[in-house]
Amino acid sequence: QVRLVESGGGLVQAGGSLRLSCAASPRTFSYYFMTWFRQAPGKERECVAGISWSGAMIYYEDSVKGRFTISRDNAENTVYLQMNSLTPEDTAVYSCAADSRSSISRVPHEYNYWGQGTQVTVSS
Repeated sequence: QVRLVESGGGLVQAGGSLRLSCAASPRTFSYYFMTWFRQAPGKERECVAGISWSGAMIYYEDSVKGRFTISRDNAENTVYLQMNSLTPEDTAVYSCAADSRSSISRVPHEYNYWGQGTQVTVSS
């Protein structure tokens, strides 16, 4: 069983930055593919970015390329999402997901473990 806890969300003005964290347990986290998803009100959950266990494979959705950076620290059992140049369109609940897969999947139901989510609100 993998437990995921997100933090770092909040209210920020357009153009600002936030850093989300997803703390995982147990230590076997280091073998899991980790992906950040987001869901805005009235919209479907969408993939934002994913990272393989080694960090060698990284994926970004087109809408966040060049603005968001995903990283992980396996020693700390944590995955991060650095979000820069935020716009109101980035407003959503951001959730991290884990799965023992070897490649990215943009499909939410293919992930076995989820955090509770953290709200990100970007004001104009």
